[in-house]
Amino acid sequence: MMHAIIQAAIRAAEVPEPGVPAEAGISFNLFWILVSAANFGFFILVLRAVALGPVMKMLDERRERIERGLRDAAEAMIAKSRAEEAAGVALADARRESNEIRANADKAAAQIRDEQVATLKAELDRMRVDATKEIEAARVSALAAIRSEVADLAIGAATKVVGSSMDGDRQRALVGEFLDEQSKKGN
Repeated sequence: MMHAIIQAAIRAAEVPEPGVPAEAGISFNLFWILVSAANFGFFILVLRAVALGPVMKMLDERRERIERGLRDAAEAMIAKSRAEEAAGVALADARRESNEIRANADKAAAQIRDEQVATLKAELDRMRVDATKEIEAARVSALAAIRSEVADLAIGAATKVVGSSMDGDRQRALVGEFLDEQSKKGN
């Protein structure tokens, strides 16, 4: 087939005989068409080797970078979601621990407060008992002092009335018996 095309191109390239009028219209010279096509093919090959190769390489590198960037972005998104989940879990754990610590602190405070209240009540009871004992001791001491003074006054008065017939020890014994009888009666 190629041979037939070349033969047709040669025939078309032949110069018309002199004296023969040239045909009017568009004429195609197949030889020059083939030469032009070969030149265009050679130009495309040179263009591909010189310009298209580096441009294609640059486009391939750019496509590779974009794909790598997309992969990295997807991995970063997955890592971000995992980090957010981990942060949520850590936050929930921290809240739970803080609630436990707060509950333990409240429980400890209540226990300390109850212990302090019990200690204060015991201290107040002890102070009340001590005060009661002191009051009783003071009352007994006051009664003894009053008894002693009353006895001295009664002896002094009785000595003046009766005279000096009784001695001091005997008088004190009589007054003591009298006062014991009065205290037994409830006075």
